[in-house]
Amino acid sequence: METGNQTRLSYFILLGFSQDSEHQPILFFLFLSMYLITVLGNLLIILTITSDPYLHMPMYFFLSNLSLADICFTSTTIPKMLVNIQTQSKAITYAGCITQMCFFNIFGVMDTLLLTLMAYDRFVAICHPLHYTLIMNHRLCGLLVLMSWFISITYSLTQSLLILMLSFCTNVEISHFYCELAQALTIACSDTLINHILIYIGTTLLGIVPFSGILCSYVRIVSSILRIPSGHGKYKAFSTCGSHLSTVSLFYGTGFGVYLSSYATSWRGMIVSLMYTVVTPMLNPFIYSLRNRDIKRALQKVLGRKLYVP
Repeated sequence: METGNQTRLSYFILLGFSQDSEHQPILFFLFLSMYLITVLGNLLIILTITSDPYLHMPMYFFLSNLSLADICFTSTTIPKMLVNIQTQSKAITYAGCITQMCFFNIFGVMDTLLLTLMAYDRFVAICHPLHYTLIMNHRLCGLLVLMSWFISITYSLTQSLLILMLSFCTNVEISHFYCELAQALTIACSDTLINHILIYIGTTLLGIVPFSGILCSYVRIVSSILRIPSGHGKYKAFSTCGSHLSTVSLFYGTGFGVYLSSYATSWRGMIVSLMYTVVTPMLNPFIYSLRNRDIKRALQKVLGRKLYVP
């Protein structure tokens, strides 16, 4: 196959949600609002955790890293879309598209690994409370997060290098609001078998396996909670997992929906993608601040006003 001129592709076209110019101001305001809420909300969570010594615990250490990953995750897609709406252009450069794919994969994988670490933290805290401080020490938590970053970056760079080896034809349209990997592969002219194999391996090892680990952790957690004799003790144990379970349900529910539904390449697929790329990172600060008494108290100090803590 000839690749001479095809590999010289300079840009892609992101079709986005609407071709109607009348809808563009509404979309711009909507996504700008969601982006600002996401960034400010997650920054507030990070500031709250770092400024309160009482929150310097493994659970909140993982949460602060999740908030950081969520900010970066959303920042890989929304700012470019806002610029395109404002300039009435749907183009993204070839280098910009590859860069967007790379960082999107890094922070997307990082989210899945951090949610898994948070599930493991809750498992140790509830099932092995007497050994919690010994097992979940600062050194181990730091190593787990560093390992997660290493895995995320390694997988993303490998996927990006394989994309760079592909050639593309005259069709440069991507039916999405960002440079989605699977969509880009559909318009490639060269053989994408290795790319698809890596996607299946990555989905299994970095998606299904962590999700299975979360499920196993919560099976053990529920089993341990049901053995607690007092009703108050059961409620207190369940309450420490509620925020995490809500986030896991949102992230994995919509994430798997993109790749497992028959609408993954359609307009409905973009809506599902929007849920886990934008809506879930936006809701995470609200989920953790509204359902966590420690975060509420720390926010009270940061904001300098009294928050209601039931």
